[in-house]
Amino acid sequence: MSTLHTQSEGLSSAEASARLAQHGPNIIRTHRVSAWAVLRRQLNNAVLILLAVTAVASAFLGDATQSIIIGIILVISIGLGFVNEYRAERATEALHSRVQHTAVVRRDGKAVKVGVTELVPGDVIQLTLGEAVPADVRLFDVTGLECNEGILTGESMTAEKSVDVVAMDTALADATDLAFMGTIVSAGTGIGVVYATGADAEFGRIAVGLSQNAPETDFQAGLRKFSYLLLYVALTLTVFILLANVMLRRPVIESVLFALAIAVGITPQLLPAVVSSSLASGSRELAKRKVLVKRLVSIEDLGDIDVLITDKTGTLTDGRISFIDAVDAAGIHSGDVLRDGLLATDVDPATGGASGNEMDAALWQADGVDAGALTAGVRQIAVLPFDHTRRSTTTLVDDPGRDQRTLITKGAPEQVLARCAQVPESAHQTLDRLFAEGRRVVAVAVKPASGLAAVTLADETDLSLAGFLSFADNPKSAARESLAKLAELEIDVKVATGDNPRVAEKVCTELGLASKGTITGVEMDKLDDLEFDRMVTQTTIFARVTPEQKARVITSARKQGRSVGFLGDGVNDALALHAADVGISVDSATDVAKDAADVVLLEKDLGVLADGVSEGRRIFANTIKYVLMGTSSNFGNMFSAAAASAVLPFLPMLPGQILLNNLLYDSSQLAIPTDRADPEQLRAPSHWNIAFIRRFMLTFGPISSLFDFLTFGLMLGVLHAAPAEFRTGWFVESLATQTLIIFVIRTRRIPFFRSVPSGPLIATTFGAVAIGIALTLSPLASRLGFAPLPWQFFAALVLLTVGYLVLVEFTKKVFYADPMHLAGAPVRTRGRLHRIERRASRFVHHPSSATR
Repeated sequence: MSTLHTQSEGLSSAEASARLAQHGPNIIRTHRVSAWAVLRRQLNNAVLILLAVTAVASAFLGDATQSIIIGIILVISIGLGFVNEYRAERATEALHSRVQHTAVVRRDGKAVKVGVTELVPGDVIQLTLGEAVPADVRLFDVTGLECNEGILTGESMTAEKSVDVVAMDTALADATDLAFMGTIVSAGTGIGVVYATGADAEFGRIAVGLSQNAPETDFQAGLRKFSYLLLYVALTLTVFILLANVMLRRPVIESVLFALAIAVGITPQLLPAVVSSSLASGSRELAKRKVLVKRLVSIEDLGDIDVLITDKTGTLTDGRISFIDAVDAAGIHSGDVLRDGLLATDVDPATGGASGNEMDAALWQADGVDAGALTAGVRQIAVLPFDHTRRSTTTLVDDPGRDQRTLITKGAPEQVLARCAQVPESAHQTLDRLFAEGRRVVAVAVKPASGLAAVTLADETDLSLAGFLSFADNPKSAARESLAKLAELEIDVKVATGDNPRVAEKVCTELGLASKGTITGVEMDKLDDLEFDRMVTQTTIFARVTPEQKARVITSARKQGRSVGFLGDGVNDALALHAADVGISVDSATDVAKDAADVVLLEKDLGVLADGVSEGRRIFANTIKYVLMGTSSNFGNMFSAAAASAVLPFLPMLPGQILLNNLLYDSSQLAIPTDRADPEQLRAPSHWNIAFIRRFMLTFGPISSLFDFLTFGLMLGVLHAAPAEFRTGWFVESLATQTLIIFVIRTRRIPFFRSVPSGPLIATTFGAVAIGIALTLSPLASRLGFAPLPWQFFAALVLLTVGYLVLVEFTKKVFYADPMHLAGAPVRTRGRLHRIERRASRFVHHPSSATR
């Protein structure tokens, strides 16, 4: 301490401010936004690579028009994707700065909570269970302190800490007197002095140069597989067209250009832009609702959940713990029980200060309770800290009000009563009454401890029950409405809590959450694997459960094909957050919970979570709209082009016209991310299903080709069109049918009457058709190979378009009525390695606020 010019009482506020100015904030920025990195991700796309190759080939073969059009498509797709993703990354970075961790530090001789970014060398801080160590610390007081240092050493075992000073050149794993930034307190408590912060800390030196690519999500994998499907179809058509044109002895260069245009035409060139626009708009909407999504594509994962397992405190209840009363075993108010409860908190009665335990804090800060006066003169000798196995805290005190040294144990009633030598029947009746009232209850027990100088587990026996402390945490008024929203989304809500089952049942009943059944952790341990899986399906409330049991419940649900979201905020929730498909935490959570989560709610509100799920499902629904219409109409039109080129004495459409058609068509669909989603599209999660997309393409693609062939017959058999007129007529008909079809494809309902599209989508769709017709009449028409069309054509065009939309609507009803064509997807299966990669990526980037 002498080298850091500090003392056990810590620094003064003035000295801390001076050191903060000297050393800088305790921050490592690992969540950087790089414009070049975002641009590289945009370029790493199979469809865009095909477009770029085609543009170069077209320029080399002398078709400047085709090359320019493809270039415009590339600029639009890459530009929009870059702008959307970059904006979203910047928004995410800004939101990350709002997720703060705090530390209990001694300033001006008192224990206070400060943001970990404000820690400086020389600060004396307290470490408690579940915290991420916020800086490098030299320990001078520990009580059973253990830290998980896997992030630094790679070892899964926890490291026991002591105050014995080790040599300066000792390996990290053997430095028992040091606690390092980013490691997790897994047991006990400790006090130490900060000696390194920010980039000067051990983890800081590693993290500054750290770079890791996030693993691919299922949403991204689906996009990649879909792109491969289209490339396969495009290459197949290209080879067919080339062979057909060679056999017909047509010019090779013209045939190659036409084949490349067909290959490009069948691909949804702006899919990356549509997806990025959807995700970016979703992230902005969620940001308004104070939801932090750590990775942009996690929005879709959030929309995928169909089971939500949540804790009770702060989610279904207000989360504001208030002390109600201290009673003896008979249920009569007792000042002695209150006093013993105060002495068994994590607050030293000699100094007072902040508490890291919400119930202890409520006890010390309760109205009408003068904690300082009640504990005056008491000296705390030793403490056995709380852990999630014992579920209790034990304190050894010298109390002037007693004749001898006393041991006080405070904790979960079941565990404390089990350690008492004798429990009167009235105690059980009192406990039942408190639980029936929905109270959170802590039992207090004592015993004489003359001669004891330390506390061990063996000392927590033969206790005498003093009484109970009762606390209130009332049901949250908005939770009933939030649960109704989740029910509408067909999300099965289950509650996993460390509280008493009767308290959990009362809260659920008051909020209208229908319970299929309740089980306790003790009962769960008696089940074999088959019985456990059946129990998970049939149970709503899991009470008095351990961290391992929470994780086992989630694993069981996922094994049965459910996509599970878990909402938790404590250190005991870390295992469950890791096990879930989507881990969800809150800003007020423990460090380890926030770092294990995919999504962080800046307000602990199930209603906000329901909005996030809806947004994820809306994004996926809109992405699929673009995919389905693109694969069906593009496939139909390109098949028509391939077939026509094999029988006509001229090309049915020039390569540049094909690409211009697709540019207008795709541009009109950039408004899809703004579209509304029908309630049934949000009611249940959807998945990528390549087999379904293929069936959809093969069902609706031929309908598009049928009306193309009718147009061919009209142009050749009725209007006796020349090649230029033929190409112009098909260009207009193709653009109208494949663009307007979005209004039928976007919903399973009757379009416009029972499902109204968004205003921007209506405007861009009709705008694209108008621009296409205008181009055929403009001064650019001859340069683009177009010729004027007679009025009879436009009359026929209206009839053809209406007929096409009506037939597609009829086919849609038949298609979705067939169980074979339902869009349900195979159950999601994430391999163990994939889950480890995702969690490792998350932890590397966000080990604590101090490392941001």
